[in-house]
Amino acid sequence: MKNILYVILEQWADWELAYLSSAVNMLGQGKFENKTVSLTKNAVTSIGGIKCLPDYDLQTVPSDFDALILIGGMSWHNDNAMQVKSLIDACIKSGKVLGAICDACRFLGSIGALNGAKHTANDLNKLKQYSAYANEQGFIHRQAVSDNNIITANGTATLEFAREILKALSVASEEQINGWYDFHKLGFYTAPMPKIE
Repeated sequence: MKNILYVILEQWADWELAYLSSAVNMLGQGKFENKTVSLTKNAVTSIGGIKCLPDYDLQTVPSDFDALILIGGMSWHNDNAMQVKSLIDACIKSGKVLGAICDACRFLGSIGALNGAKHTANDLNKLKQYSAYANEQGFIHRQAVSDNNIITANGTATLEFAREILKALSVASEEQINGWYDFHKLGFYTAPMPKIE
């Protein structure tokens, strides 16, 4: 079974985790396991007021995982977010899938983690404020970008972000993934029903 780790900090964006994790479970047919990671094992509260008890803290997180997904939210600006850097560095070094959405992209830029890949984020100008960020030419004005196993998306691209991660992990066939995306993006009466076997 493949393991996907979702990093959630206080005031994490519920919807960014919900679309992706549910698609992994629905399309992945039991081949993937979703696990949450935070700074401690204490409950973290989402923007929507949902409390989640993380599966792991940074001391107990396993080194054997297939993807590390940084869920956006209101705490990536806080100094304690820096504690996640070593986990991100290990992910990049091992060539595993690394995903970040919304303000988590800015965080990746602030630690230099976007310097080796094409990417997007909420705001290029915010990335350029960090001395560790040195890849303005790699910034693409698109909802979601996947390059070198690094997947980034702006804060309005929850579905596009999920689609790129599902494809990077080969959770299902491309046809199934695109069907899932179309169904959620276009709506019940417009999109064809996705094929879930």
